[in-house]
Amino acid sequence: MQTSPRAWRLDEIVAQLGGRLVGDGTLQVRSVATLESASEGQATFLANPRYAEQLATTEATVVIVNERASARCSNRTHIVADDAYVYFARLSQLLNPTARPHPGIHPSATCSSDQIAASASIGAGAHIGRHVTIGERVVIGPGCWIADGVSIGSDSYIYGNVSIYADCQIGQRTIVHAGAVIGSDGFGFARERSGAWVKIPQVGRVIIGDDVEIGANTTIDRGALDDTVIGNGTKLDNQIQIAHNVQLGEHCAFAGCVGVAGSAKIGNRVMAGGGAIILGHLEVADDVTVSTGTVLAKSVEQAGVYTATVPVLEHKEWLRNFSHIRHLDALSDKIRQLEKQLTELTQQTKTSAEE
Repeated sequence: MQTSPRAWRLDEIVAQLGGRLVGDGTLQVRSVATLESASEGQATFLANPRYAEQLATTEATVVIVNERASARCSNRTHIVADDAYVYFARLSQLLNPTARPHPGIHPSATCSSDQIAASASIGAGAHIGRHVTIGERVVIGPGCWIADGVSIGSDSYIYGNVSIYADCQIGQRTIVHAGAVIGSDGFGFARERSGAWVKIPQVGRVIIGDDVEIGANTTIDRGALDDTVIGNGTKLDNQIQIAHNVQLGEHCAFAGCVGVAGSAKIGNRVMAGGGAIILGHLEVADDVTVSTGTVLAKSVEQAGVYTATVPVLEHKEWLRNFSHIRHLDALSDKIRQLEKQLTELTQQTKTSAEE
């Protein structure tokens, strides 16, 4: 269960995480903080040069910097790392380990499977269906519903009130936050001539890789025929919708309220800002970044940053500028006509000059 964080000596930290320590290795830290707010017993970092002036005033016990900023820390203890921000993230993990409940099955939980590791923890009111496989040190939070045939890999943490539908697979060291729904039916219907909708059974699964994080109230639909797949190391924020048959690559990162429509195929290391929409049946190449609020309406074949949003304007200015959109076709025709007339005039002038 949750305990007070222990103090780590700086030489212990460097032995664990790497980096180059400059200064007193016997100093200890218990937590991390910003340059401005840090005090004794805390570690901080400099990732943005804009805040370099605060190196002279911070009260942190140790500062994490890159090689270039090390010269500005000659009078204080610091750790030199290739990437100060990544080092800070790993140090924060070290100082703030996730609290894990004691192993065992709560008396109020219902379990119909005998494939639950002895080191796993099943919370109050959780339901575990038949033929469910739960690996070593897995945590299933209170009120979770794990349907028949689900597999959850070792060291994964499923927070309270998560629903995982039948036959879905969760990899190792994956985190699923409260309220997420994995494997609900995709939005699949055929329309009759009368206008009525006929439901298409969604018989695929959701396959989630290792080291994935899924935010609170995010939904990932099962495939209609093929599986919906989330690749290793991908991070999904809160309230994201991943539709049926989506293939999402490794080490992607999607911010809150992103929506991905059915059968989209998305490469590795793709990033999407909050509220971005990726339409169905599109293909997105590796290393693409989709800007916040962008609607991606066509496939993207090359890495890069793609934006389809309009900068915010005062309302009257917005009305004035966007009223021209209605006349773009007419304006285009006029421009072509003027270009033709200019070409003809230039030719006439050239002919006159030659005569």
